[in-house]
Amino acid sequence: MGAAPSITTPRRRRRAVPWVFLGLWIVVLALASPFAAKLSDVQKDRPVDYLPASADSTEVAKIQDQLPGGEATELVLVYHRDGGLTPADRETAGKQVAEIAGAHKLVAEPKGVPSKDGTTLMYPVASTEPGQDEEKRDALVNDVRDVARDEGGLSVDVGGGGAFDTDASEVYNALGGPLLYTTAGVVALLLILIYRSPFLWLVPLAVAGVADYFAMAAAYGLNQAFGTSVSGQSSGIMTILVFGAGTDYALLLVARYREELRRIEQPYDAMVAALRGCGPAVLASSGTVAAGLLCLLAADLNSSRGMGPLGTVGVLSALVAMLTLLPAVLVLLGRRVFWPLIPAYGSAPKQRRSLFAAMGSSAGRRPFAVLASGAVLLGALALGAFNLPGSLKQEDSFTKTPDSVAAMETLAAAYPERGTQPITVMTPAGDAPGALAEIRGTKGVVGAEKGRTAKGWTEISVLASSAPETPGETATIKALRDGLDGSYVGGSSAQQLDLKDTNSRDRALVVPLVLAAVLLVLVALLRSLVAPLLLLAAVVAVWGASLGIAGLVLEPLLGFEGTDPGLGLLSFVFLVALGVDYGIFLMHRMREESLKGAEPGAAALTALRTTGGVIASAGLVLAATFAVLTNMPLVQLVELGFVIAVGVLLDTFLVRTYLVTSASVALGRKVWWPGPLSRPRPAAPAAPEADRVRVPSP
Repeated sequence: MGAAPSITTPRRRRRAVPWVFLGLWIVVLALASPFAAKLSDVQKDRPVDYLPASADSTEVAKIQDQLPGGEATELVLVYHRDGGLTPADRETAGKQVAEIAGAHKLVAEPKGVPSKDGTTLMYPVASTEPGQDEEKRDALVNDVRDVARDEGGLSVDVGGGGAFDTDASEVYNALGGPLLYTTAGVVALLLILIYRSPFLWLVPLAVAGVADYFAMAAAYGLNQAFGTSVSGQSSGIMTILVFGAGTDYALLLVARYREELRRIEQPYDAMVAALRGCGPAVLASSGTVAAGLLCLLAADLNSSRGMGPLGTVGVLSALVAMLTLLPAVLVLLGRRVFWPLIPAYGSAPKQRRSLFAAMGSSAGRRPFAVLASGAVLLGALALGAFNLPGSLKQEDSFTKTPDSVAAMETLAAAYPERGTQPITVMTPAGDAPGALAEIRGTKGVVGAEKGRTAKGWTEISVLASSAPETPGETATIKALRDGLDGSYVGGSSAQQLDLKDTNSRDRALVVPLVLAAVLLVLVALLRSLVAPLLLLAAVVAVWGASLGIAGLVLEPLLGFEGTDPGLGLLSFVFLVALGVDYGIFLMHRMREESLKGAEPGAAALTALRTTGGVIASAGLVLAATFAVLTNMPLVQLVELGFVIAVGVLLDTFLVRTYLVTSASVALGRKVWWPGPLSRPRPAAPAAPEADRVRVPSP
């Protein structure tokens, strides 16, 4: 007789599975480590990395790079004294400029341009030494600043496009460390408050850190394999998504795991049940975010297009880590990881008065009134979007004024009658004489000088009569583009104009793509058409209300002079993709309850009661991670972080708890149309006559 199979064999296998996953992750991290460390080496924050791929200004930057010496680094040395420059001041300026010209290869001999009021003297300077090498550009700018320094009350600022790019690059390079540490600290604090455990919070936080490191390696791989651009902005957003979305997935999984531990004895079996219960929702959640972000590949703006793949890498890295490494670590640590609130096998959760049960009850009693009130409130808030300031100018991009912006402000005040920032025209070399004559005859142009000629192109530097980024200069740029066939018009102001125009085009193309992609994922998960449309309508309303709140805060309270042209598109993509997450958590549980036989109203209230706490915790974590951006020194990051954080809070505490729940109660089974859950359940067969209990008449 053969030996009976040992019942310990399946248990041993179950114990081995978590160790296998843990070992695989150790191997993966060891292999990924060399690549993750190289991500900063491929990060670039040149203007061309943020410009539209097909714009005139981008073509100018590319052609300049092909000319002898590469793209010119343009600087302006600004000498200023409030009471008027003295002869000694002019002599000091001349000596400093001569020292700079002797130390560096300049495109042309610097010539001083005095202001009419005699308070300011500017020296435009351009050098091809750095080309497109950011480190060499920064070294040149810093060396010029070391030479051009204040003396005896004479203030000296170094501005121009090259100085501005150096100041912006320093900010982006400084984002990595502070952004990571601040995000991790905020998430750690919230997890401690949520779990009320001295140990449990460490597990999802450590797993999120592992996911971020893996995402860095994957992002470097994308750059090497497909040339995906990596900028300070996109890598920073990737880190935010890893910690924000990853912690959301962890909260949902841990909550379901704790629930299963009360009814299943072995942690391994409880984790399997938890993964089966919430796994589809987490997969669909990450799928919507990935689908939405990948729609950015259709954008013409290089920075937006690069952010799509990097954001997707961040979300998918968080997903894989939270569905493999996190369960393995939790199972190996056992129930004790929940100390002091250990879920004992066979125990019932402590009954508390649930805030979300009360909120759900109020929504269930008067669903139409709650729905109408919420819609009116969101619509009223959205009206604030009309108060958003205009497009952000370069000099308003920093929360603290750097040297380059101070130079711009001084120039704008001292030279109101002329432009102080050159417009660059690239024209075919054979057409250069005619183009130069055409340019000088264009309305709004006060001067034009021919520069380098090579590779079939001639560079022409143009000065407008209007200050940079004013309607007058914009009209001059458009007139040059209309009047010069076969030429490209670029420069800093032209870049800002192209950014604004391209963002409008991208918004019209990407927004419908995002809505369609997210809708398909929701239809596949919920087996319904009405529920996905309800969720999409909710997140679009949240986006509008968030922009409206921004319109009431950014300029009136924070003093920002403009909004980034990409704010509308990026905030839409993130709020729709991330906001649908919470709808998925709620609707998936509602569908689960409906499949068990619960009526639609009861299923909606049960889903809110059981997932409301998790959704609230996840929303707080995600909002806090994006709120970290409001502490960054770049206005566009502050604005983006503010809008997304406000939107996530609105979505979490108003839309999901009240509006989606009340709409589900009001629609009843129609919310699942045209799926099988939308049809009434067949009535139970009547009991046979003989089995009926007869109540005798009195």
